[in-house]
Amino acid sequence: MEGKYFGARKKRGWRRLAAAAWLLLAVACSAAMHWHLRRESMDRAEERLVNMCEERARMLQEQFGVTVNHVHALAILISTFHYEKLPSAIDQETFAKYTGRTSFERPLLNGVAYAQRVFHHEREMFESQQGWIMNTMKRELAPPQIEYAPVIFSQDTVSYLARIDMMSGEEDRENILRARTTGKAVLTNPFRLLGSNHLGVVLTFAVYRPDLPADASVEQRVEATIGYLGGAFDVESLVENLLSKLAGNQDIVVNVYDVTNASEAMVLYGPPSLDDQVPHLHVSMLDFGDPFRKHEMRCRYREKPPMPWSAITNPLGTFVIWMLLGYIICAAWSRYDKVSEDCRKMEELKTQAEAADVAKSQFLATVSHEIRTPMNGVLGMLDMLLGTDLTMTQKDFAQTAQMCGRALITLINDVLDRAKIEAGKLELEAVPFDLRSLMDDVISLFSSKSREKCIELAVFVCDNVPKVVIGDPWRFRQILTNLVGNAVKFTERGHVFVRVCLAENSNVEGNQVIHGTMNGKVGKVESTANGAFNTLSGFESADRRNNWQYFKLLLSDKESLLDDFDGENSNQNDSDRVTLAISIEDTGVGIPLHAQDRVFTPFMQADSSTSRNYGGTGIGLSISKCLAELMGGQISFTSRPFVGSTFTFSATLKRSYKDASADSSRSLSEALPTAFKGMKAILVDGRPVRSAVTRYHLKRLGIIVQVVNNMSAGHKVFSGLNGATILREKAAMLFIESDFWRPETDVQLLNSLREHKNGQLSDVPKVVVLVTSEADKDKYGSIFDIVMCKPLRASTIASCIQQLLKVEMPERKDNQNRPSFLRSLLVGKNILVVDDNKVNLRVAAAALKKYGAKVHCVESGKDAISLLQPPHCFDACFMDVQMPEMDGFEATRQIRKMEMKANEERKNKLASIEGSTFVECHLPVLAMTADVIQATYEECIKSGMDGYVSKPFDEEQLYQAVSRLVVGTTDSAV
Repeated sequence: MEGKYFGARKKRGWRRLAAAAWLLLAVACSAAMHWHLRRESMDRAEERLVNMCEERARMLQEQFGVTVNHVHALAILISTFHYEKLPSAIDQETFAKYTGRTSFERPLLNGVAYAQRVFHHEREMFESQQGWIMNTMKRELAPPQIEYAPVIFSQDTVSYLARIDMMSGEEDRENILRARTTGKAVLTNPFRLLGSNHLGVVLTFAVYRPDLPADASVEQRVEATIGYLGGAFDVESLVENLLSKLAGNQDIVVNVYDVTNASEAMVLYGPPSLDDQVPHLHVSMLDFGDPFRKHEMRCRYREKPPMPWSAITNPLGTFVIWMLLGYIICAAWSRYDKVSEDCRKMEELKTQAEAADVAKSQFLATVSHEIRTPMNGVLGMLDMLLGTDLTMTQKDFAQTAQMCGRALITLINDVLDRAKIEAGKLELEAVPFDLRSLMDDVISLFSSKSREKCIELAVFVCDNVPKVVIGDPWRFRQILTNLVGNAVKFTERGHVFVRVCLAENSNVEGNQVIHGTMNGKVGKVESTANGAFNTLSGFESADRRNNWQYFKLLLSDKESLLDDFDGENSNQNDSDRVTLAISIEDTGVGIPLHAQDRVFTPFMQADSSTSRNYGGTGIGLSISKCLAELMGGQISFTSRPFVGSTFTFSATLKRSYKDASADSSRSLSEALPTAFKGMKAILVDGRPVRSAVTRYHLKRLGIIVQVVNNMSAGHKVFSGLNGATILREKAAMLFIESDFWRPETDVQLLNSLREHKNGQLSDVPKVVVLVTSEADKDKYGSIFDIVMCKPLRASTIASCIQQLLKVEMPERKDNQNRPSFLRSLLVGKNILVVDDNKVNLRVAAAALKKYGAKVHCVESGKDAISLLQPPHCFDACFMDVQMPEMDGFEATRQIRKMEMKANEERKNKLASIEGSTFVECHLPVLAMTADVIQATYEECIKSGMDGYVSKPFDEEQLYQAVSRLVVGTTDSAV
């Protein structure tokens, strides 16, 4: 035991020693790497400094060379055009202008001046020629001397040198003498320039006679000198301007020195002293061509170069990596423990999320119930109020309140639909329905609004679309209602056009238009001669495929007048599924481009003014998109601001080979009459799309239609001209679009039709005018036999024609009229209504008594159980879900238990009797609930209820509920 202790202690000692050695080695390696990287960084900084300093020195020398060359050229110019020229070609004005315009060639000179060489014996004559007397540098009269150098020409920048004898100053005199003996440009010692007070030097260049040989001696150059060119260098300004054009000027400090006297170097440019703390310094020699003077450029960094981050981070990184190696192993276990803890928390969060989902459903149920319950009383009492004797004003008030209440219920339904969609609990039904009748019903919902706005509202269903399909007609209607409602709401002129065709036809024929009939005019819609577009109303549409060029490809029977209609031949298709493409086109305000990306976002509208001007919540399109996707389709749109919008959605449905009207309990529409089959009519309409829509509705009634463009053509058809004698024999009606009626000419044509020569009134056609506004009825009522207000639907056309032609119509069966059918189901039936709200009891009782039912009301589930003890006399029970003491779910479960017990007893009794038949006792129980979410429906079914009616309920809901459940128990009575 003691050995193990010492062994472990020794191992721990070796580990500590190894760790210390490893730590020292890591520190040594990191330090070596640091010094190596730092040395490399300093070398790079020094190299960069050398390059920048040499570049600046080279540029300064080059600029000086260019300046000297130009001064040399100027000397040649003076020698050529001024020396011994009488008169001279150069004067002060010419010299000033020339030197001023060519100053860019001398970037290092502030200005240039020319001093002429004058001997003492020439002074008097020179001064008389010039008209002025030579002065010294101090502006005093020049004293007598062997020769003079007065300035006669000067650049404007150094005009102050005029008339000054440059030989009067010691510095300038030495400069002049050196310049003419060497033949090169020479520089003075640095001094403060007049005017700017900047440090500078003077450049002097001798001007010789033109005949001076190139290899002239010193004596020859002195003898051939005729004058001197001089220029002032403002060294500070010029060097600063030059260096400012170079990159990296902010990083280094540049000094220019005159080192002619090495012991006393003079600073020409830059700070007077250098920072000894800055380690790097580079010196570049400057050669300005003066052999007597020496200059140099000294460069250093403005600040000490910073230590590179790599010299710190790389060694530290190397050190830290090994340190982290052990830490990683330790952290891995910690991470494992943390992940385990996170998994546990995720399980808890999942449980909380599930509970929150249940709470959300319960919240929606509660909110729905609390809002729908009082709304049920409001709408129910308003409905009862409207059934009493009211004045017109009172009736208008009641109808307005009823409309507002239904709008609120619609909004609640939309929000709940959205919640069900998000929860994935929205289920679609699959029942047969007549597609064309459903389309007519949707259009009729907006007929009053379209007439009020005087816009065209029409629907067209292609022939190859099946008459009856299987799907969810209520959700299909919901999509159409949302889209058509939006179209009518945002359209103030033009039309709203709903078109239904097969999706495959829509794609193929759309491509034919794009590649064939449009002739490459992409995006343009064909227009007529008068500027109108070939659309339903003549206004331009956003989607060019809805114009006549495309629409006529959908008319499979445009040449035949006797083909069967309503898609009867389409049932021969082998496929059971059919995909429909439904487009809703309007010529309204369109959707702004910036808002088109969020059209399908819930509760989002184009802008804040939309809800103010048009109303709405922005949820309808979102729900429509979700419903279309649930139906196996999708939704899209094309919109152009101030032109209109076209929404297109697709839906996959099943074909039905059974007439939807055969099942009275599921019929969504009434059958069209057949009394008009074989009749013929003339339609006067110059718009091909609209005439095709009118012809579609008339053909559904079996009426054969011939379309003409104007009244004159219609008159010819009735008169037997143009080979139309066959149609003339039986044409009974003339339909005229109001906007193609020309009173000034068409009245006479109409009167001539009515003046039949045989006096047979039966041959006189009945004239019907089609208008878009109720206000037009009075306008045309005295001229035509009947005024038909659009939108058109087959049933309203049939009613008008029956009234016009006095055609006998077969009486409809009771089960084709919903109120009568409901009454036949409910009359004499004993209905128990259970609700804790007395207002709801009154509303439900009144609604059921309206159809002949005998209603008994109780206010609690316990009272309902006591009344429904078997045997009882009730045929059905309407049960509220949320009640105090005992809710509807528990009450229904108790009722089912009592029924089960009673059925067992009856079954045991009848088992001993031969030939007896046992019929199970089952009372239909319908939930009356203001909560219509999926969770509540599932709870209803789970508790034993047969279905539910949402509050507030109307005739449609009663019809659906009663026809499903009560009809099974009343077959003998119906």
